[in-house]
Amino acid sequence: MSLRILIVKLSSLGDVVHAMPAVQDLRAAHPDARIDWVVESAFVPLVERCEGVGRVIACDLRRWRKSPLSPRTRREWGVFKAALRQVRYDYVIDLQGLTKSALVVWLAHTTPTGRRVAMANQTEGSGYEAPTRWVADKTIRLEPHVHAVQRSRRLCAAALGYEVQGPAEFGLKALDQAVPQPALPGLQTNPFVPHKPSVALVHGTSRADKQWPLASWVALGQRLNHAGFSVALPHGNAPERATSEAIAAALDDAWVWPILKLDALTDTMARCAGVIGVDSGLSHIAVALGLPHVQIYNFDTAWRTGPLADRRRADKQLSVFAAPTPELNAVWHAWDSLDTPVLCR
Repeated sequence: MSLRILIVKLSSLGDVVHAMPAVQDLRAAHPDARIDWVVESAFVPLVERCEGVGRVIACDLRRWRKSPLSPRTRREWGVFKAALRQVRYDYVIDLQGLTKSALVVWLAHTTPTGRRVAMANQTEGSGYEAPTRWVADKTIRLEPHVHAVQRSRRLCAAALGYEVQGPAEFGLKALDQAVPQPALPGLQTNPFVPHKPSVALVHGTSRADKQWPLASWVALGQRLNHAGFSVALPHGNAPERATSEAIAAALDDAWVWPILKLDALTDTMARCAGVIGVDSGLSHIAVALGLPHVQIYNFDTAWRTGPLADRRRADKQLSVFAAPTPELNAVWHAWDSLDTPVLCR
């Protein structure tokens, strides 16, 4: 009988992407395993694109805790618990390591021999709260200095008794890039799928100290235009849209995308020639899609969340770090060194 495995990784966007290679490892080690995933509802469209994931169970703990006693919260909480307990699992694996994920792990049903698994310790730069190990049947100690992708991979490997092997495979599916736009389900009305090589500039981030200066984005976009690329400008809210519009106004060839759902955004980004962006969820999606990508860091944390040092990706994905921010020339040199379409360079 095949194993039933539940992954608990609720948020945030980048963290969810970083957990995807662990699923691919589980599939390789146990091809018959059935793998479900609990995630915040905002990220359901992305997790549904992860190969090997069966049921995606939506959870809205962030919103529910703001009004825990409201009729809506109580109703939705009941629906969530029913969905969570629909299956008994052989392994429930907490890849989050926080109180909120521990609650979900505790609520999940296991088989008579099933096990709840969690991290035994905090790793550098990551959140960790004690309840994650209080509810676990098995806790696994990890080396403190570990990349976010490798942390999830090693936890799952130790839980099920196999070795982590080979480079990280994300298994993030986008619709076929070779299919003409009118044939793409759900994207027929999206005019932002580029018709010539386009580079997406991911400037938006939830933290102001991760931002790159507006003047640098403009200068970078001008260089990309001069090299023959169109510039694509995604955004997720009104301030980010204003920044996108300010950058586009200074360029000869730029597209300001509308706000897209994660699945449509993934498909649209997948059709770009590459992505240059700050440390953000969208940049991590670019990494997962295998796109040529330069990730910009104002802090020396690329070792933990940036593109992995992988020979296969060395000519496609790089990070650039400097304080207070990397210089334009450093970012451009990194982009110019990647394996991207040669246009007017």
